[in-house]
Amino acid sequence: MANTDVQAAGVADRDLIVRLAFGSMAAQTLRAAVRLGVVELMGDTPRRAADVAGDAGAEPQPMTRLLRALTGLGLLREHAPGTFSVTPAGALLDPGRPDSLTSFVRMFTEPAIVRAWEHLDGSIRTGEVAFDAVFGTDFFSHLAQHPELSADFNAAMSQAVSEAAAALPYAFDFDRFTTVTDVGGGDGTLLAGVLAAHPGLTGTVFDTAQGLAEAPKTMARHGVEERCSLIAGDFFRSVPEGSDLYMMKSVLHDWTDDQAVTILSHCREVLPAGGLVLIVEPVLPEVVDTSAEADVTDGGVTYLSDLNMLVNLGGRERTRRDFEEVCHRAGLSLTSVTPLTDAAPFSLIEAVAGTRKGR
Repeated sequence: MANTDVQAAGVADRDLIVRLAFGSMAAQTLRAAVRLGVVELMGDTPRRAADVAGDAGAEPQPMTRLLRALTGLGLLREHAPGTFSVTPAGALLDPGRPDSLTSFVRMFTEPAIVRAWEHLDGSIRTGEVAFDAVFGTDFFSHLAQHPELSADFNAAMSQAVSEAAAALPYAFDFDRFTTVTDVGGGDGTLLAGVLAAHPGLTGTVFDTAQGLAEAPKTMARHGVEERCSLIAGDFFRSVPEGSDLYMMKSVLHDWTDDQAVTILSHCREVLPAGGLVLIVEPVLPEVVDTSAEADVTDGGVTYLSDLNMLVNLGGRERTRRDFEEVCHRAGLSLTSVTPLTDAAPFSLIEAVAGTRKGR
């Protein structure tokens, strides 16, 4: 390799490290933009930074610096000195859009989430959940004690599930079932999408009372409230019987393997003959694939999610082999894993009644 090639590779490597080191600053830049309502104030036409600052109750010069940083991140465009417009990506920070990600940004830049990450090295050393040590309680108990934060979390999860809710109804054969229970279904966004696309199906959203807080509005908004019941409970104790399809999205990754087995075991206990458990989660490859075609890496986000589970919740992202193991321990047999193409990096993991491990 020529010396110039070595130097170019060295510069690229250094640039990568610098960009990663600045990652938390980029996240806080997003947080500031959301808290100030920058995108909402800018609207659909180019605006001067001084005018945006005036509407936001901010100083013009710092606002210009913020807008230029957002431009550097690809969220705005600067047409002339101090005059900016919103890019398509930046428009996702407008809370008025149905596909907005403002609540998602608020939640994942929230100090309650970020503080535990300061102790990632300790979690790596011990395997312990950093959040519990920092806040003196587990994540979901902390949410229960802070209603405003809980509402932000529910809104963030609703925004996070919207892409899957649009893709899932057309990626899986729901018509072979009569009724579906969405275990840990939160505000019902995912199930509402399924029911709206399959009028012959009825369903149940099962979650804590806190998790179900916005579900009635979701069902009414989609016009499916007559075909959906809401049941509050604890999936570590039981799940409602009466469905032939039990679905859960982004639930198991919140929990340890033993806890995941408990949740799945309760689904197995009420699963009728011919019934199915459908798990919607990322499935990590056995070896990290960094090729351009490897959608599962999602720019590394899935692996960062795995570490987030470690420091904040105690759960984990899993490989197919990991899912096979927890399913087998719960008396289920994993039959297929299918990428949810229009909602990468998620996959559809299907499991049917099997034999419990050790029996």
